[in-house]
Amino acid sequence: MIKQILGKIPRKHSKSAGESNFSASSSLKRGDGATTTTISAPYSAFDIANNNSNLKDTFLHNNNSRSSNENSVVPTSYEALPSFKDVPTSERQHLFVSKAKMCCVRFDFTVPTKNLREKDLKRQILLELVEYVASANEKFTENLMLEVVKMVSANIFRDFTPRPRENNNVLLDSLDFDDEEPHVDPAWSHLQVVYELLLRFIISPETDAKIAKRFIDHSFVMKLLHLFDSEIPSEREYLKSILHRIYGKFMVHRPYIRKTINNIFTCFVFEEEKHNGIAEFLEVFGSIINGFALPLKEEHKLFLVRTLIPLHKPKCLAMYHHQLSYCVTQFVEKDFKLADIVVRGLIKYWPVTNSTKELLFLNELEEVLEATHASEFQRCMVPLFREISSCLNSLHFQVAERALLLWNNDHIENLIKQNRKVILPIIFPSLERNARHHWNQSVRSLTLNVRKVFYDIDPDLFEECQIRFQEDESMEKEIEEKRESTWKLLEELASKKVVSNEAILVRPTSSAS
Repeated sequence: MIKQILGKIPRKHSKSAGESNFSASSSLKRGDGATTTTISAPYSAFDIANNNSNLKDTFLHNNNSRSSNENSVVPTSYEALPSFKDVPTSERQHLFVSKAKMCCVRFDFTVPTKNLREKDLKRQILLELVEYVASANEKFTENLMLEVVKMVSANIFRDFTPRPRENNNVLLDSLDFDDEEPHVDPAWSHLQVVYELLLRFIISPETDAKIAKRFIDHSFVMKLLHLFDSEIPSEREYLKSILHRIYGKFMVHRPYIRKTINNIFTCFVFEEEKHNGIAEFLEVFGSIINGFALPLKEEHKLFLVRTLIPLHKPKCLAMYHHQLSYCVTQFVEKDFKLADIVVRGLIKYWPVTNSTKELLFLNELEEVLEATHASEFQRCMVPLFREISSCLNSLHFQVAERALLLWNNDHIENLIKQNRKVILPIIFPSLERNARHHWNQSVRSLTLNVRKVFYDIDPDLFEECQIRFQEDESMEKEIEEKRESTWKLLEELASKKVVSNEAILVRPTSSAS
C-alpha cells in the first residue's frame, strides 16, 4: 500500500552529476521473460520527504521491534548544525561527519509523542546527508566513509520480533500473499532515508571501492544479508538494490556473498522453511547467473544441484517460484547439458498431493524443456513422461489440462514426435482413460487432440499401442475377476467354519494364481 502511494508522486530530479549516476542501474530479466526491469531504489529520498505526513498514521498503529536501549540516549545538546550551503566547500565533509555522528542516536518510536523535536531534526539531517551524497563532486575521505558506515550500522542493524507463523504450512494454499497487509516498523520514516543514503553512497562515483571495502567488510555484508528476513516489503526492496550494487562494486565480496546466501538457502530448505527474503535473494541471483562466464565453474553447477533444485521442496514454493524458475532456466540456457540434471531434480521433488505446487512444476518444466536439446531430452524422457502420464490422469482438472497443454509448445512437440516410439507407449494408457472416463469436458477434448497428433504422424505405432492397451485391459479385468472369486471362496469357507475354532486353509488353485 505504501509503495502504491509513493509511486503516484512525481520524483524530483537533481541537475547534479550524482543524480545521473544514481539513475543508471543494471538490467534484470524477470522469470516470465516478457519485460526487462532494473534493480534500483523503490523510490527517491525526496519523495520520502514529501510523504512523511501520509505515513504517520500507519506508523502509530504498529508495534516496534527495535531495541530502545542501544544508542537511544538523547544528548542534551541535540541541536541543528549549519546547512551545507552555509559553510565553505572545504569544510563540508567535516560538517557531514558531524551530522552523521548526530544521526547515530536511535529514538524510541513505540511512544509517538516522545522526542518529537529530536526525531524531526534527525530526519531533516538524514535528508541533507542524502542530498549531499547525491550531488557530491569530490572524492569522499576515509573518515567520511567510516562515519557513514557507523551511522548506517547503528540505525538499520537490529533484531526482529517476527509475527506468529503457526499453522502457516496448513494455510499456504489458501493465502493470497499479494493481499496480505504488510508489516510496517514505526521507525520506517527514518530507516527509509538511511537506506536511501546507503544506496546513494555505494553507487556514488566519489566512493572509492578500494578504501570503502575496509568498512563495508564481511561483517557488514553478513548483517545486511540477515536483514532480508524483514517483514517490511519496502525494506527488502532497498536491501535487494543495495546488495546488487555491493556485488557489482566490491568484487572482493562476491564469493562471500554467494556462500552466505547459499547457507541461508540451505537452512531455509532443510531446517526452518521460514524466511521473508527468499524471493529477493533469488531475484539478485537471477542477475548474477546471467553474468556467469562460460564454461560454467564447478562451484556454480554445485549451487544449482545442491541449493536451487532443493528449493522446490518447501511448501511455500509459491512465494518465490517465479524467481526460482528464472534462475534454473538461466543455467539450462547457459549449459544445455544441465537439462537432464534439472529435469531429474524436478521429478525428485515432484509434489504428490499438492495440486497448486504441481501446476508450478509443470509451468517450470515447460520453460526448461524449451531450452533442452534433443540429446539431453532423450536421457530423461522415460522418467519424465511417467510423471507426466500421472499428471494426465489427475482428477484436478487444471493439472491434467496443464500437462496436455505441453503439446501446444512447438519445440516440445517436436521432441516428443522424434521420440514417439518411446513416449507413446508410456502415456497411451493415460490418454485412453482420459478420453473415456475423465469428468472434465475440456480435458477430454485436449486428450482427443493429443491422440490425433500421434495417430496422424504414426498410425501403425498408435494401433500397436491400442492393441497392447486392450490386451493389458483384458488381463487386468481377468485378474480382478480371479481376485473376486478368491475372496468369495474365502467368505464361503469362513461361513461354514464360523461355529468352530478350526483354522481355515485355502489351497491355491490355478484360477486364483
